[in-house]
Amino acid sequence: MDKKRRFNTRMIATTGVLTAIEIVLQVIGNYVVPGGFTSLNFSLIIITLGAMLYGPVVGGFLGFVSGTMTILAPSTLSYFYSVSPFGTILTCLLKTTLAGVVAGLIMMLFKKYNKRTTGSIIASILVPIVNTGIFAIFCLVFFMDLLTKDMAVVTPQNIASALFLGMIGVNFIFEILTTAIVSPSLLKIMDQVSTKKEE
Repeated sequence: MDKKRRFNTRMIATTGVLTAIEIVLQVIGNYVVPGGFTSLNFSLIIITLGAMLYGPVVGGFLGFVSGTMTILAPSTLSYFYSVSPFGTILTCLLKTTLAGVVAGLIMMLFKKYNKRTTGSIIASILVPIVNTGIFAIFCLVFFMDLLTKDMAVVTPQNIASALFLGMIGVNFIFEILTTAIVSPSLLKIMDQVSTKKEE
């Protein structure tokens, strides 16, 4: 019982710290925009780490916080919100929340088979894939006007090019590289620190 209480206290405290870091990183990502739709988004690292440490509920919560902050980003308000307020809110909240939930579920599954390291790598790769996949689908549903705005002729190939080269390309590469490398490394460090404290 005492051990369970210590775990719950640690989970709440760690989630609070991760939430604060998430907000800071998201604010930086909101305002550091190298150009166009590209942004320096480190927040997926924190979502992934929380999901790997404490499961889908914490992962989903951190994803929800990230999505809420994304709604308030100047680029979101100027590009997306003006086209579809409902689509913007739904896209922002769902893509990161679901990414956190999926990462937590994957980690839980692999923990059962004592494959924590493998689970952390797969979860870290899936978070940006789920995040970007939902974004891509919802862009086609809600933001077709943005995709086709400067096109002389609208074709499926042109739309795909605008989506993957314009809105997704650089962001996705950056997110998958940083998340897949940094998140498992941070998890390993936190595990080692936790083990030393318990000794």
